Amino acid sequence: MKKILLITLFALLSACSSSPQRPNSSVTDSDEKMNELVMYAVSLADTPYQYGGKSPDDGFDCSGFVDHVFHHSLGIKLPRTSHELSHIGISVNKDQLRPGDLVFYNTQHSLYSHVGIYVGEDKFVHAPKTGSHIRVERMNERYWLSRYNGARRIRV
Repeated sequence: MKKILLITLFALLSACSSSPQRPNSSVTDSDEKMNELVMYAVSLADTPYQYGGKSPDDGFDCSGFVDHVFHHSLGIKLPRTSHELSHIGISVNKDQLRPGDLVFYNTQHSLYSHVGIYVGEDKFVHAPKTGSHIRVERMNERYWLSRYNGARRIRV
């Protein structure tokens, strides 16, 4: 399953990279870096959720996962909590999301209590909850639609 997911994601990101998003634009180094970041994030699928976790060996919570992926892929150290992450980068409208953008949700009756990484085609990868594993999910599922808080883009 994990191999199929990676192959599908690779095909999606390759298609996005080969066709410009707007006239007279081209794929930038930043786009390529973010595509690589997304590939790495998805490669961690099935890693167990661990509250306070921040490593592939021990497991991840949502913000530990995001921090690890950005640090491993880009050398960028991010704040530790999803709420702190909601203050960095630039705000992005949902219709302007690009792979690598951070997406935020209210999952604990608190704004920005959950964070994931947008992978494209209205999907994101995240460390959901205790007893679960890192996985890719559709943002347009009822649960996620009703809890969406916004998105941020980290400039690279």
